[in-house]
Amino acid sequence: MVTITEIAQALGITPSTVSRALSGSPRVKASTKEAVLRKAAELGYERNVMASNLRKGRSDIVGIVVPRINREFFSSVISGAESVLNEAGLSVLICQTHERYEDEVRALRTLKNNRVSGVIMSHSIGSKDGTHILEILGDEMPLVQFDRVFSYLRGAKIVNDNFEGAYKATCHLVEEGYRHIGTLAGYLNSAAYALRLKGFRRALADAGLEPAAEYMDSIVPETGRAAALDALRSGCDALYSAGDFSALGAIRALQEAGSRIPEDFGIVGTANESFTALMSPSLSSLALNPRELGRQSAQAFLDGAADGEIIVPMELVIRQSSNHKQAICQK
Repeated sequence: MVTITEIAQALGITPSTVSRALSGSPRVKASTKEAVLRKAAELGYERNVMASNLRKGRSDIVGIVVPRINREFFSSVISGAESVLNEAGLSVLICQTHERYEDEVRALRTLKNNRVSGVIMSHSIGSKDGTHILEILGDEMPLVQFDRVFSYLRGAKIVNDNFEGAYKATCHLVEEGYRHIGTLAGYLNSAAYALRLKGFRRALADAGLEPAAEYMDSIVPETGRAAALDALRSGCDALYSAGDFSALGAIRALQEAGSRIPEDFGIVGTANESFTALMSPSLSSLALNPRELGRQSAQAFLDGAADGEIIVPMELVIRQSSNHKQAICQK
């Protein structure tokens, strides 16, 4: 690698002058800066980012920590955040935790050791609290949480309106004529899922109904499948699912059991994953606006990651799986 010293020797100036010129220091004359940049390009000099970060104590990189990169929701959040950060001259370093506490700890330590300028994250299901986040990042590093957040941690929090979204989805099932409604509730150590459960319960209470069944820790197709069959046996005629993947498993199980959707059984999911529109029947779902979550998270970081919460609305997308009245009318 070409060094600063070699550039200095080629130009007959000191290495410190070359260093200041490359960093854009106003203490160096414009003509000297131009000469240094020209010689650096000619010799093939590449800036040692790691050494620069060590000197500054930080980098122009923002760490983004997500549970799973291959989930459309999180990849869209990353895309939204990256578009804002790149425009501001920042790059991103992405880590995934695979929903495991140990991997989350490892990711945060990696980002801290690489002196990122801040962290944007959604915690893993395996993280029961945020103690490890504060212990690793300390009090100085900017922190922005999105979607899954620990409310007592410092920094900005960008979340969907989970309570209102679940309330809206459950009211829709009631309005379609379903009366024995259960829920696939997700992991309640996550505030997002806990708020969806509260919204579900409130909607039923306002309609004068009781929850027909509540299935916890059900966010994957396998748990959705098992819960749906149990719900069918117990007399449920509809489910609000806190995730689309568990709703997918539920629909497949109900179809195999001979239940007609939506005539016999209605389902609404959450996240509006791309497959929801391609299923048969297509799945009604709450859209989470992940790109907007990403953009808002990045902007909160650029604004200083100050304490506070920004709530992004959720939109109910009605498709075949819950359109009971229309299905009945077409018979």
